[in-house]
Amino acid sequence: MFSGIVEEYAKVVALEKDQENVHLTLACSFVGELKIDQSVSHNGVCLTVVKLTEDTYTVTAMKETLERSNIGLLKVGDKVNVERSMMMNGRLDGHIVQGHVDQTAVCTGIRDAEGSWYFTFKYKFDREMAKRGYITVDKGSVTVNGVSLTVCNPTDDTFEVAIIPYTYEHTNFHTFTVGSVVNIEFDIIGKYISRIASI
Repeated sequence: MFSGIVEEYAKVVALEKDQENVHLTLACSFVGELKIDQSVSHNGVCLTVVKLTEDTYTVTAMKETLERSNIGLLKVGDKVNVERSMMMNGRLDGHIVQGHVDQTAVCTGIRDAEGSWYFTFKYKFDREMAKRGYITVDKGSVTVNGVSLTVCNPTDDTFEVAIIPYTYEHTNFHTFTVGSVVNIEFDIIGKYISRIASI
């Protein structure tokens, strides 16, 4: 379980394909605090630490993860938003994030808001999935590459988010361009409500 408050971005230092899996080795400031079997969110994808060195850690992404997220598009040198699992004795500063990415979206617009930025994302809309809560709603929550954000101006298949300078600088949002592929996780509470309403 995560909060969507990204701690920092890690850098991909190595990629190794192993049949249908990919082992990703990353470097970040909290490597020394990690343990084998610990969950870490990577661009919003929950992956398990399987190997540690003094200054890197390795996680494994399987075929379904690679197909559903942007993890399979990563290259050595890329920046990845990372967050360790939420401690239950603290404040929930973002929203409830499972680390189970629903699908990818594409950045279709970046607008300067005189100190902040608005990013627009487009995702594949499926009416049946929308009935089950796989949608965005105005002022609702969405996770983009692991970042907990508030939705602005949603349509059936697009939404905007407003990014303040701190988030822009301390996550991989500063690397996005039009055409960038991101991971999105729709709000789990919306999914439960939609499911209950359909019974």
